[in-house]
Order: sequence, then structure tokens, then C-alpha cells
Amino acid sequence: MPPISGEDTATLAPPVPPAASTPGTVLITGASSGVGLFATQALVTRGWHVLMACRDTAKARRAQQALAIPDGSVTHLAVDLGDLDSVNRLVDAVHATGRPLDAVVVNAAVYKPRLKQPERSPQGYEISMATNHLGHFLLIQRLLPDLERSSHPSRRLVILGTVTANSKELGGKIPIPAPADLGDLAGFRAGFLAPVSMADGKPFKPGKAYKDSKLCNMITTQELHRRLHQSTGIVFTSLYPGCVADSPLFRNTPEAFQVIFPWFQKNLTGGYVSQAMAGERVAQVVADPEFAVSGVHWSWGNRQRKDGRQFSQELSDKASNPQTAASMWDLSLKLVDLPSA
Repeated sequence: MPPISGEDTATLAPPVPPAASTPGTVLITGASSGVGLFATQALVTRGWHVLMACRDTAKARRAQQALAIPDGSVTHLAVDLGDLDSVNRLVDAVHATGRPLDAVVVNAAVYKPRLKQPERSPQGYEISMATNHLGHFLLIQRLLPDLERSSHPSRRLVILGTVTANSKELGGKIPIPAPADLGDLAGFRAGFLAPVSMADGKPFKPGKAYKDSKLCNMITTQELHRRLHQSTGIVFTSLYPGCVADSPLFRNTPEAFQVIFPWFQKNLTGGYVSQAMAGERVAQVVADPEFAVSGVHWSWGNRQRKDGRQFSQELSDKASNPQTAASMWDLSLKLVDLPSA
């Protein structure tokens, strides 16, 4: 499996499309800013058409225009991923475009570490799990038939993971507020409605709620690969593009953190990755032939080096245990009101 060269952390120039890459249509959630926006730019440069699925389509249009992304290369679709009804409307809107769907990128996420009490989705679920996992889980289930019908030579579903949800890596061992851990899925089994707010059924910790939801994302990738890759040919992968320390994901953190964290990652750890770099890496995993390997969690490491190369990162047992994955899958189907497989 030949690697692709990484880049420095400087802002990227528009990427050169690989000769063997075949353009298609891709849906990206959370494409109005940050990694999703720059992934849109990188994929459009490769000739792809991007369905930009965002909460605020006016904001998405302004962002698209600021990067000089041509109007004809994108379609703007509205969605609130924390609301399952809105997700179902998004699927209808995707079908209404009349475009075949060749790839999906699960990128959008909320992170609200300052909450004292759980915020709830319209369906009553804790907001991190509702948005980051359950909304995307429903979207994936509804769009899988579209990916199966695609005639693209490499249909892909790509999910953004995080180092903080993988205890095989240093970032996943951080004990504050607690490492990602779904426990015995007690929260899922109880229906996730108040007073339940955590996957393990324990007291609410907002930072852990985010980590748990991202762990669910990575588990979903592995379970999709186990259940469906062989029968459908769809490539299911996840990736950690590096520490995008100035990501809009951190908009709800204290202002001091938003200043100190990027400086720390740039000057002390060497882990900083620009939004443009991360977007380019997402585009590589979506479009480039070297990444057409299902079941892989791609990473470029915790320290960024010039000409660094991607590799398959080992996942923790919490992310790869097939029994946990099967149970989470079935319980998630129930929570999003879909029949069991």
C-alpha cells in the first residue's frame, strides 16, 4: 500500500489532482467552515461536485465565495444534525438534486465542554451524542443505498475521528475529564433520555460526552466495514488529520484556550495542522487511489513533519471490539427509529 506524502503545516496551495483519481459527487457535513470547508475546496479542485450540508447555508455560501469556489461546483443543503427529522429532510434534499452520490464525509461535530447540565436535542438526546453520532448514523443508514447504486470506481464513506477517542494513542489517555469509554452501553440501553445523558449511564461530563460520541464514530466505521464492505464494495474509512488547534470546533471553549492551545501545538508539541492541510488530507482519503483500503483509520501521527506520510493507525479495543460494535449498532438503530438489520 504506497503512502502519500504529507505536507508542512503551512497553508496549502490548491492541490494537483492525481492522474488516476476519478471525480464524483460527495456529501460533506459541516462544510461551512474549518476542515469541512477546506475539504470542499480541495475536492472541487480535483473536479468533484460537493453537496455542502450545513446548519447555516447562507454562511456556507459566504465561505464558499471567500475561497473562490465556483458556484457550479457545489450544492448547498440545510441540516441540523442534532435533529433526526432534519436529517431525514436532508436525505430527501439529496435525492431531489438528481445527482448520483459517490462518497460521504462525516465531518460536522459539536463540542461544548463548558456545559454544566446536558443540552438536549429535539428528540431528547444529549446534544454531543445526538449530533456527532446519532444524526450521522441515521444519515449513513439512509444514504447507503445511494452509495451502493453509484457507478463510481471507488465509492467511499469517510468519518472524521479524533486522537482523544483512541486510547492506543497518547491523546486518548488524557484523564481529564475522563478517557472515552462507552462502558456497557447502559445509556444506550436506557434510551438516552433524561435523566440519562452519557453512553455509560454515569453522571454528565461534557468533555467526555464529546469523546464518547467520536468513539462511536470510529466504531461505526469499523462495523460498516465488517458488515458491508465485502457485499457492497464500498470503502469505509476514518481518519485523524492532525491537531487542527484553531478549528471552529473549539468555539465554545474559553477564549484563553483558543489562544494558548494553537500556540502550544505550533511551538511545543509540533502537532499543529492547519485547516487547509486537514482539508487536503480529507480530500486524499475521499478521492485518491492510495486510500481505497476499507477498514483503515488513517493518521499522519501526533507530530507533523515535512514529507510525513500517512499510515494505518491501530485502534483501541474500545473502538474495534466487535461485540461492543454490534451492540452499539443495534441500539443506535433503535434510537434513530430504524428497523434492526
